[in-house]
Amino acid sequence: MSDHNFLLVAALLVSAFVLPTTRQPVGRPVSRVAMMAAGNEAIDFPDLDGSEVRVGIIKARWHEDITDELVAGIKTALKECGVADENIVLSEVPGSFELPLATRYMALSGTVDAVIPVGLLIKGDTYHFEVIADTVTGALMNIGLSTGVPVIFGVLTTNTEAQAKDRSSGKNNHGLQWGKAAVEMALLRSTALGKKGRKFFLGFNTDDGEESKPKVPESGKIGF
Repeated sequence: MSDHNFLLVAALLVSAFVLPTTRQPVGRPVSRVAMMAAGNEAIDFPDLDGSEVRVGIIKARWHEDITDELVAGIKTALKECGVADENIVLSEVPGSFELPLATRYMALSGTVDAVIPVGLLIKGDTYHFEVIADTVTGALMNIGLSTGVPVIFGVLTTNTEAQAKDRSSGKNNHGLQWGKAAVEMALLRSTALGKKGRKFFLGFNTDDGEESKPKVPESGKIGF
């Protein structure tokens, strides 16, 4: 290697150590991850007219102190949407594993426009949590797809009881969003099947008249 090339390489190596670098102040790390809304702040709902919507709620009695709070949140949301008390059908089962079958029975009965199964699964020391959580989640999804009746996933899956309490109380009560989701999906189903209220169906109709208001059949039946 010539003397000229050797000096050039040496200069480049030295510059790598002496060039100034940008350093973060100690104790003040800069986060590059955007903060996402959590809980009920993560979703907005349009104005919903649930005056003629019928909603079924199936509550698991396991961890009943938590599921009772979630059901209370659902009822609050339904009332805000104009759902009448007599149009809320409440039932219960022993635990979350029993929710899918009870949900299927209610969906096939033709008495409701949406079903909200409510339960709580808290992670323990065994594989039981994963088995039940995966099984119940998949089963509830399949019931909605196979029957065409909206099924809202109202089963909390948490690591601790404290997390469950945080998600079932106050403004973060997840039942509040489940209730509104049930009304929105019930209205969507009604219009998707050719009922009144086509304006609500994915926003494709701009008719603002009386006929645009989402309705359900007077019989209360939904295709069975």
